[in-house]
Amino acid sequence: MPKNQNIHTIAVIGSGPIIVGQAAEFDYSGSQACLSLREEGYRVVLINSNPATIMTDDDIADKIYLEPLTLDSVSAILEKERPNALLPTLGGQTGLNLAVALDDAGVLARLHIQLLGTGLATIHQAEDRQEFKQLMETLHQPVPESLTVHDLPAALQFAQRCGYPVIVRPAFTLGGTGGGIAHNEAELKKIGQRGLELSPNTECLIEKSIAGYKEIEFEVMRDAAGTTISVCCMENLDPVGIHTGDSIVVAPNQTLDDPTFQRLRAASLQIVSALNIQGGCNVQLAQDPASDQYYIIEVNPRVSRSSALASKATGYPIAKIAAKIAVGLTLQEIQNPVTKTTFAAFEPTLDYVVAKLPRFPFDKFVTADRHLGTQMKATGEVMGIGTTLEEALLKAVQSLELDAQMQTTLLPKTTPSHAELVAALEHPTDLRLFYLFEALHQGWSLEEIQAHTQITLFFLHKLQHIWATLVGLQTGTLTAAKAVAANQLGFTAKMIAQAADTTAEVVAALLPAPVYKMVDTCAGEFASQTPYFYATAFPGENESQPLGNSILVIGSGPIRIGQGVEFDYTTVHCVQAIQTAGYHAIIVNNNPETVSTDFSISDKLYFEPLTTESVMQIIDLEQPLGVIVQFGGQTAINLTKSLVANGVKILGTSLAGINQTEDRHEFEALLAQLHINQPKGDTAMNLQEARQIAPVVGYPVMVRPSFVLGGRAMAIVHNEAELAEYVQKAIAAAPHQPILIDHDVQGMECEVDILSDGQDVFIPGIMEHLEGAGVHSGDSIAIFPPQHLTAAQQDQIIATATAIGKAVHCVGMMNVQFIVADQLYVIDVNPRASRTVPFMSKVTGYHLAKLATNLILGKTLADLQLPIGCAKAPAGVAIKAPVFSFTKLPGMATGLAPEMKSTGETIGLAATYPQAMQKALFDSYHCTLPQAGDILVCSAEPAAPLKAQLTQAGITIQVFAGTPPTAKPWAVLNLDAHQNTASPLNYYALSHQVPLFTSTATISGLLAV
Repeated sequence: MPKNQNIHTIAVIGSGPIIVGQAAEFDYSGSQACLSLREEGYRVVLINSNPATIMTDDDIADKIYLEPLTLDSVSAILEKERPNALLPTLGGQTGLNLAVALDDAGVLARLHIQLLGTGLATIHQAEDRQEFKQLMETLHQPVPESLTVHDLPAALQFAQRCGYPVIVRPAFTLGGTGGGIAHNEAELKKIGQRGLELSPNTECLIEKSIAGYKEIEFEVMRDAAGTTISVCCMENLDPVGIHTGDSIVVAPNQTLDDPTFQRLRAASLQIVSALNIQGGCNVQLAQDPASDQYYIIEVNPRVSRSSALASKATGYPIAKIAAKIAVGLTLQEIQNPVTKTTFAAFEPTLDYVVAKLPRFPFDKFVTADRHLGTQMKATGEVMGIGTTLEEALLKAVQSLELDAQMQTTLLPKTTPSHAELVAALEHPTDLRLFYLFEALHQGWSLEEIQAHTQITLFFLHKLQHIWATLVGLQTGTLTAAKAVAANQLGFTAKMIAQAADTTAEVVAALLPAPVYKMVDTCAGEFASQTPYFYATAFPGENESQPLGNSILVIGSGPIRIGQGVEFDYTTVHCVQAIQTAGYHAIIVNNNPETVSTDFSISDKLYFEPLTTESVMQIIDLEQPLGVIVQFGGQTAINLTKSLVANGVKILGTSLAGINQTEDRHEFEALLAQLHINQPKGDTAMNLQEARQIAPVVGYPVMVRPSFVLGGRAMAIVHNEAELAEYVQKAIAAAPHQPILIDHDVQGMECEVDILSDGQDVFIPGIMEHLEGAGVHSGDSIAIFPPQHLTAAQQDQIIATATAIGKAVHCVGMMNVQFIVADQLYVIDVNPRASRTVPFMSKVTGYHLAKLATNLILGKTLADLQLPIGCAKAPAGVAIKAPVFSFTKLPGMATGLAPEMKSTGETIGLAATYPQAMQKALFDSYHCTLPQAGDILVCSAEPAAPLKAQLTQAGITIQVFAGTPPTAKPWAVLNLDAHQNTASPLNYYALSHQVPLFTSTATISGLLAV
């Protein structure tokens, strides 16, 4: 059928800031869908509050609104733009919930806005637990015994009748938020009450647990004509009971026989048809491993995290095609963009295996509860592609960027006792894969492991195959045959060398070069020219031919706290600039959630681990003109030294320049040479040295390892006891890493991104941090232009940053961070793009990553018509506010500190500082500013002028110490001596969606709104 000619403007709702459970996958789906709609001739209006995304670029939609995703905000935009239609299924749970709220408020009816794709009735049927259960019963599709409840007594009565354990599934929440498995009444009271509080309609499904069943996912597409296809069937290695976002997932399914597969596929297609889905949809099912019995778990009536994984696993662009379906096109009419000779109605076929491993934040948050359940905890994921499951799985392990020892030995860092191993297997954590190998190492039988884990024996046999190969490498002489056989299972040269007690160079000489295979969606059945490749150690035809005249860009790997979607943004912009300059752009990355790993972005995509071995194999084949590392975060920067040692040409700032900023001693010498102040400090290699340095530097001191990302393992210590505890832990984690010890200077923190051609420096603007020094810049509220810096201070910042850029001969981009105290101090320089690049690009109008790439390719500031010095700030105020996921990671220390903890960010744009702050903080945390209310003040009375203002505004002042009262205030003001580390206060503010202020100036400004 033809596309809808009655609509001209379509509004698209994004998913907002990155949080655990709703991450970069929605930037990928949203940006692809917007481009797809514009391709069909529609005007697209995009509403999203996340400045770090490609989706909010000015060339993705016709009109971009970087505004809060609240009912009032979105309603006002729709009132102004008057779109004919709204597409809410690309913005995760945020988009769906807003669509429901807009309908409930009568906005859609009043403005005559049509909902595209999945309708409201479908959203309610899929998201409302009771309606979904009734639909399944009508379709005669089995669901676990359950009861929809709106209060705790009903939940307890059901559990008492059906027996424990039960699963709590809150309605209309994301990533299993508020849910969990309750094994007894006490746990149900706790989890049930939390689930009811977090559900927008105070509703939970209490479900008889089927934990231990196989978990299967079907990614399904359906059009308005009723044509329905299965894009991908994915099987979780982890049984039911662990959120699919936290599960190890493989595709295609590995253990279903054909009758079972067809039964589950037919059920999925029937459900999607009954729901009248128009677009992409995810169906989750549970299969009893001992019988034909299966159950329907849930349906996501939108594109999801699994949609992104399925798209990258198959090459089939689900979001792009879903957008075309939403405007009326059918699967029979939409050309498959991969083959360009078939249509989207053909189901993809895989002739390889994909393994997805989640990436967790527990290497940063050692106190957080690592146990996995129905509430998602992963911040990101990696994907490995191989000829066999073993090869795909080990490639994914190498992509995780975890502890090097674990990645080579496949064992946890410490040897558990038998009891500890039993506990680790029965109550899995993020390290369960390594504990499975530990059980094999300790001689457990597969049947014993299965009894404790309920993992299908097929998968355990695969792990046993890997382990037996590793043991074989450790015994006898290493032969070429043994090395090749191990390599074909995914063992790297480094892993083989360590097991065989030799060098990686010796092993590499025994191994043939890998061959590269194309991801073409059709297993070679149709002609395809997809520029999307993976490596395999199995012999065969090499389907990747060198491009020539190419530049290779290294991506940033999995999303994690400290290295998020902002580096996907910079990678994509870098590629676009390379192509505009007339070169071929090649991307190497391994994150299935991102825009950069869509094959349409670059001239060639290699989906591979970001290791020296893997990247060098690609370089040996492609022979690029050079490699760019500035846009892949710390992951790419950390590869620079080894790439240069292998003769690779690094484009942009040289290795020497990078070392000047990353190596502590070189950095100190550089600043001393330039007469630039820095906090007094030194480097220690052991506790004895640390004890000598700290008193000289002066407590409190900032302690951190070298070459870290997101402030990982950084802390402020106030005395020798705290220092000893930190150093002992740091040495145990990294025995040969130097520990940096600096005096902790208190003052205002600010930062700049600079662009340089190696001679001259351009600065787009200065960002002032609301939080004082000692809070990681990623967790600070950033204000542009600065509101509290004098003209002289700003001039000194510009001059200092310029001097550093010139001294290290920066070519491209660099980030410099300062403390303004009794004098100006430089505290850090990152010789790469930083997380502020997207924010500053969008508020200044300069596409910083594109400009930096042009400088890397040889242009000068003059060529790009960029002035020397600092640009004039545009009118208005922009504020970047962090967003946290503390409720998903119970047990973690929640106080703001040098180690970054936020998962994403949101933006406030307004004419004045108070208005911008209100947008960035109040609306993004779903708070409003009342005319009167309580403000809780911790430990100290506010200053007299502020106290008078608060009293006049009807604000009651309470002074207390310790944990705040349970009554919910509208704001929290922290005036502690150590205001940045008041954990209970910060946790209370953030977990209750109450804005946290650590500055009297902020409160004063907000009261003026």
